[in-house]
Amino acid sequence: MQTLELIIFAGLAVVVLYQLYTVLGRRVGRQPGDRPAAEAGGPAIKAPDLQVEAADEGVALTGLAAVKAIDPGFDMASFLGGSRSAYQMIVTAFAEGDKTTLGNLLAPGVLAGFEAAIDQRVAENRTETVEFAHPPRADLDMADVVDGDLARLSVRFLAEFRSRTKGPEGEGVDDRRTAEVWTFERRLKSRDPNWLLVRVDAAEA
Repeated sequence: MQTLELIIFAGLAVVVLYQLYTVLGRRVGRQPGDRPAAEAGGPAIKAPDLQVEAADEGVALTGLAAVKAIDPGFDMASFLGGSRSAYQMIVTAFAEGDKTTLGNLLAPGVLAGFEAAIDQRVAENRTETVEFAHPPRADLDMADVVDGDLARLSVRFLAEFRSRTKGPEGEGVDDRRTAEVWTFERRLKSRDPNWLLVRVDAAEA
């Protein structure tokens, strides 16, 4: 009877020890004594190449991928910085009635609207100046390429500035906080690096 009990206990011990080995005997991660394959004399393991694969032929690219496919040198940070400067320049030129500056930055359709507003202000014998509290915030809202190489990028601007007006009734000061989406266009294959403002839309602040 005692012999049978010893045999049973021995069998249970073997099972328990085997289970402990299967759990605790596995090595997870690199151990203190381990060395990389290259140091141990084995073949070095090359890290995977993280370069973006080219799109399959016939697949239409959209968004910024389409822009960079035509103009690999396009840089988003530079574009947003330039659009921010253009925003301040256009707002200032509009307030001052500077049609020459606006003519270099606006598409004909947008320019016509700005010039009409300037002419009306002149007819009412009013003047205006603006002072930005700080550079406006500029965030990309949309990007696309149409008509072959015509890049169309929309930027959402948040700006705060002080407008000073003078008219027949006197002077006025207006602190404004505006939110607008401006759309710029440029032929990517053109040697002209300038973007033109083609559309202005109101946005939520």
